[in-house]
Amino acid sequence: MKEIRAIVETYKEIDLSKTKAALATVVGIEGSSYRRTGARMLVLDDGKYLGGISGGCLEGDALRRAQKAIASDISSVIPYDTLQEDSHQIGIGLGCQGIIHVLFTPLHPGDSSKPVELLSTLTQTRMPRIMITISAIEENEQLLGKAWIYEDDEQFGQAFPIKEVRCQLMGEIRRSLQDHHSKTVSYPYGNSSIEIFIEVILPSIQLLIFGGNYDIYPLISMAGNLGWDCTLVANLHKVDRHSLPGRIRLIHEQSNEELAVDPYTAIVIMSHDYKMDLHLLEKMIPTHPRYLGLLGPRKRVVKMFAALAFAGKALSAEDRDRIFAPAGLDIGANSPEEIALSILAEIQCQFSGRPSGFLKLKEGTIHEN
Repeated sequence: MKEIRAIVETYKEIDLSKTKAALATVVGIEGSSYRRTGARMLVLDDGKYLGGISGGCLEGDALRRAQKAIASDISSVIPYDTLQEDSHQIGIGLGCQGIIHVLFTPLHPGDSSKPVELLSTLTQTRMPRIMITISAIEENEQLLGKAWIYEDDEQFGQAFPIKEVRCQLMGEIRRSLQDHHSKTVSYPYGNSSIEIFIEVILPSIQLLIFGGNYDIYPLISMAGNLGWDCTLVANLHKVDRHSLPGRIRLIHEQSNEELAVDPYTAIVIMSHDYKMDLHLLEKMIPTHPRYLGLLGPRKRVVKMFAALAFAGKALSAEDRDRIFAPAGLDIGANSPEEIALSILAEIQCQFSGRPSGFLKLKEGTIHEN
């Protein structure tokens, strides 16, 4: 979501009467790649660009391809084959060992079927959303690069123009909403075929932090660099606001302001006060966050659990699965910065459904296809 927001914000600032733009989007991957499907790069006609579709190795050629799309005002799909041994092939020697399909789409202001216009409606989403893009088509080539947001079957059935594939496509969309996996599907169409990129766009992680000591600052700073949405609940009279990034929601700890917790919310309790932390733990458990972390040694947490049980509020097995205490991965963290790193890494593991560990010990590919 961070890259999408940056591209949307930059695009909105462009004077499109003077500057033209195109969007490069990874719509398919065979084998390995540094970036995954949905990676984007906004290119302006003056050569400036934002975002990326690889680790930097394809961006030079992608820049030229995007400028060509701007000049011709025609969308195109280019495969970059990093498997080939041909020295004239773009991608040779990159070591990614995959084929990357990139869609280049010229952009026009006010065109509701262009991807940036649609992405701008999703930057604040708090639920998984689906964007559909035609990524390959031989007949009706003017549809290449056209995109739609899926709201429900009725809306999409009326909006999507290719009736021959609607029913099958909506079935795949519903499956993608369930498993949260983007995919490219192919269907017979006319005398050839059509390929459609079903992209699952997930909300940014919302990090809710309770605490006002000096160790909140590296946690907030690092989370901001990840593009997460941060809310700090603290005694704001004691918080150094100059050390906080501009994009953060601040709530006084005595405020009655409602704290919205959804399936993409992580909570970290770090007031360093036992009674306050116990109170916050008791208050936050019923909100059912996917991640609820507490700083402090294990014996402190055991004492809190015992206190809740004594008060008739014993934790369920489901509650215990969501509570991470002590918070953080075991990376030997000592400083506030290292502790922040360990906590954020643990949150990422929880939300991605991946176990922590050394990649060199992982069997098979890094990413699921």
